[in-house]
Amino acid sequence: MPPAQVRHAVLVHGAGGGGWEWDLWCGVLEAHGIACACFDLAPVDAGLAATTFDDYRAQLRTVLEAVPRPRVLIGASLGGLLAATCADAADALVLVNPLPPAPWSARLARREWPDLVPWRLEARLASTRAALADADDATALFAFRRWRDESGAVLRQAQAGLEVAIPECPVLLVASELDEDVPAAVTAALAGAWNASLLRLPGSTHVGPLLGRDAADVAAQVVAWLWG
Repeated sequence: MPPAQVRHAVLVHGAGGGGWEWDLWCGVLEAHGIACACFDLAPVDAGLAATTFDDYRAQLRTVLEAVPRPRVLIGASLGGLLAATCADAADALVLVNPLPPAPWSARLARREWPDLVPWRLEARLASTRAALADADDATALFAFRRWRDESGAVLRQAQAGLEVAIPECPVLLVASELDEDVPAAVTAALAGAWNASLLRLPGSTHVGPLLGRDAADVAAQVVAWLWG
């Protein structure tokens, strides 16, 4: 189980998103006395296309190490993989539909990523609404206005498969049953290999645990796990 009285959390967003994805979770965690540190992963000076996974990881580690212990590190999608690579600096780890490390990364669908993934330019309200089938219209509009472009190099590195040591701290994995990006079966297999706790969410999409109608309830279940 996680250490008693975890009072600090660092939350890492997914590809093409931002710290805003955690607004609902921060409200729940802070209501339970857990201070939240959210931040936006930033491109390097040479630009987003020149940004690598290690650049993002260095940013995360800087934020994480500035937060008092005991601290929980929470990551979603790409942020989940980033969090897993920094688990040595955390006292508990929560991964929400994480991009998996090797060898589980080989079970995801292959995609070709350009150097600059134009998610902001190509964002459409209709496709955002479809991706957030378990969210309300206002949330879909909120997200549509905030998607950002992403580094293709970061996504190619994640897709190629990164070696990650089994975390020594307690781990909770959250798996959405309707996730079309990271199938729940892959997350469950990772949880089994790591002897981690697993929270399955029927009816939830890839970003549903953060932005869906049940997001606050999911966050409350994470708090219950932390303090259980």
